[in-house]
Amino acid sequence: MAKSKNVCNAKKLSYISVPSQIINSLSSSSLQSLLVSPKRNNTNSFFSVYKHSCRSPRVWLFALFLFGLVGMLRLGWNIDTLIPFSPYPNPCLQTQSNTDSVAQKHDALVANTNNLGQPAHDSPSEIAEFWKQPDGMGYRPCLDFSAEYRRTSEVMIKDRSKYLLVVVSGGISQQRNQIVDAVVIARILGAALVVPILQVNVIWGDESEFSDIFDLAHFKSVLANDVRIVSSLPSTHVMTRPVEEKRTPLHVSPQWIRSRYLKRINREGVLLLRGLDSRLSKDLPSDLQKLRCKVAFQALKFAPSILELGNKLAQRMQSKGPYLALHLRMEKDVWVRTGCLPGLSKEYDELIQSERRRRPELLTARSNMTFHERKLAGLCPLNAIEVTRLLKAFGAPKTAKIYWAGGQPLGGKDALSPLTKEFPHFYNKDDLALPGELEPFAKKASFMAAIDYIVSEKSDVFMPSHGGNMGHAIQGQRAFSGHKKYITPNKRHMLPYFLNSSMPEAEFNRIIKELHHESLGQPELRTSKAGRDVTKYPVPECMCNDAHSHSI
Repeated sequence: MAKSKNVCNAKKLSYISVPSQIINSLSSSSLQSLLVSPKRNNTNSFFSVYKHSCRSPRVWLFALFLFGLVGMLRLGWNIDTLIPFSPYPNPCLQTQSNTDSVAQKHDALVANTNNLGQPAHDSPSEIAEFWKQPDGMGYRPCLDFSAEYRRTSEVMIKDRSKYLLVVVSGGISQQRNQIVDAVVIARILGAALVVPILQVNVIWGDESEFSDIFDLAHFKSVLANDVRIVSSLPSTHVMTRPVEEKRTPLHVSPQWIRSRYLKRINREGVLLLRGLDSRLSKDLPSDLQKLRCKVAFQALKFAPSILELGNKLAQRMQSKGPYLALHLRMEKDVWVRTGCLPGLSKEYDELIQSERRRRPELLTARSNMTFHERKLAGLCPLNAIEVTRLLKAFGAPKTAKIYWAGGQPLGGKDALSPLTKEFPHFYNKDDLALPGELEPFAKKASFMAAIDYIVSEKSDVFMPSHGGNMGHAIQGQRAFSGHKKYITPNKRHMLPYFLNSSMPEAEFNRIIKELHHESLGQPELRTSKAGRDVTKYPVPECMCNDAHSHSI
């Protein structure tokens, strides 16, 4: 019995797998067209089948469905291309969970700049100019003391009859200045210096001792041929009631110190001095100027634990090229003391004015000047908007990595937003440190300031938003290290141009660069202006060059 042809022509069932999301989105008619196959024509003619299929709307619907399905699958394979990605981290927002790896912050700093392209407005020549270092004119450290100084040293080091006690106060940079002067005064009097006592800081509650912040063994070793440094009074003098002096005038000369203190210390054996800030004259004999440099730039080295962490953070900043360090003075107490307004909002301005009325003794600026007069006189710190515009005028690239030193600004993160929007690679020690690294120093303001000092000093470019002890100390250290670039904002001359809103940006940038072409860290003679501190301007007493053709 022959088999029926219908067996050969029996319908063959086929299936396609369709995601449930697609099925739910189809209408009932479209779904029916997928589930029920169209009737086939029994003719074997290909063209007949083709002609019939082309006329069927169900075939067109099926073809459109397949096309859409393939497109969606391809979209799924490349879905990442639709997710917006910004290579710029927000340094002000930290949402690190407890499960983050220990090195996540450091990895982010290194990795975030891997794929950065250069913005079109930052030309290579402008970028190179911004990072270019000033001409140091061949100046190098030169601390050659006179033969008379060396002969006197031999006698002084052997003396065991006179001891100088000093109590230094203020922040770490003020303390450094006073320690420098204490060593010089001990030298003037021919006395041994007992390791300086750091007065407890009533503002920050920091009870650190000298050896907590500075390397005491290094301090003693470097100054071994200049002044004898002892950790405490010897037993022969420990019961001696020291002669105490609290009212040393400002800017006294070595002659004044000898006439005032020498007989008393020779008689009593111990002299106690307090409040040495700016008490010693800035204009001293050459050997004493060299001694000031030796103390500031060579003897006062930070304690190993501080130095180690500071160097680590600096290396993390250096890991992807040059970086800029900013010392931002935007804390509440700075606005109060300077008599200036932060300009964040009316509420913040009123807060500062109210605090100043409540505590008028905090005002250190000229009390007879209005805020606007102080601003135009260059006596106010730059705010974030002004710092941003100044950096852009200098040609700082948008991709520049910036380390900012300083305390928490009034207004918090919002106060820094103009900077972070324009320069997204914006970090401080909290951003750079790995979990737990800062914990040992958490309640030590001096330690935190020392870390800021180290990272700032090692930067390729440094700029303070306002003058101050830290800025001055870093300026001198960078000069002594080879005149590394240091931008000194010429606030008094540049601010009128900041207020001119009609000036084209290109013209503004040209004027700003012109105003600062001699304020980029080039060698400056201390003797060109009276009263300059040699630890800020170490040329010519502490640095020399071989090329006599160079002139300043």
